[in-house]
Amino acid sequence: MAAANPVTIGPVRIGAGHPLALIAGPCVMEPGEMTERIAVRLAELGQVLGVPIVFKASFDKANRTSGSSYRGIGLEAGMKVFERVKALSGLPVTTDVHEQAQAAPIAETVDLLQIPAFLARQTDLLEAAAQTGRPVNVKKGQFMAPWDMGNVVSKLTEAGAPGILLTERGTTFGYGRLVNDFRAIPQMQATGAPVVFDATHSVQLPSAGAGGTVSSGQREMIPTLARAAVAAGCDALFLEVHPDPDKALSDGPNSLRLDDLETVMRLCLRIRQAITAS
Repeated sequence: MAAANPVTIGPVRIGAGHPLALIAGPCVMEPGEMTERIAVRLAELGQVLGVPIVFKASFDKANRTSGSSYRGIGLEAGMKVFERVKALSGLPVTTDVHEQAQAAPIAETVDLLQIPAFLARQTDLLEAAAQTGRPVNVKKGQFMAPWDMGNVVSKLTEAGAPGILLTERGTTFGYGRLVNDFRAIPQMQATGAPVVFDATHSVQLPSAGAGGTVSSGQREMIPTLARAAVAAGCDALFLEVHPDPDKALSDGPNSLRLDDLETVMRLCLRIRQAITAS
């Protein structure tokens, strides 16, 4: 059975026949009110650019390279932040689900559940997310071929997911390197699910190197990959943004500076307009 297309996330619709959408926010919730401030700014940009936006932030980063790295503020506190984000910005929200038991309580607040790439094949987790009644976005594992995501779509559909998104975020190429094959976008769209392109995690350099404790990234390549993905026909972009990526507590090297987002999106929207007019 094909996935539902388009997918409805609060007031946002992603998929065939709908505008290019954006899923954006900081990698992880940091102490203080930065998360809320970013959400309000994103909502303002969405209005200016005419771009539907889903706000993203993680309350816990369970797959940090080092056990000593900052992970987040936790589930209970994170859901309270999302409630404030929704009240202040009006944006629907999404976050990672790492464990089956997290799915139901997260779904009480969050509009879209996200399955991390490392967990894309975890059947019990996929089923738990689908059974919440919320749409589910699954990031393609770095170790998976695009067509393998057809089985992911089948699992979610059979478990009753009301909407399914698939996200391309790069494929492992040797040690510490990801590459993007843009054929993955139409190949995953063939499952019936809209496809999101994650231009920020795609520039990640996952290996910390011998004895290292943090991964790195090539932030300067984010605009290039985003433009290429829009030209290839993605339904939405995923961009992690931060006011000062060099000081971010997680994924700073592959996060886009918040002030650069408008320029990147304007270029992407021009490409989108060109390909839809042709």
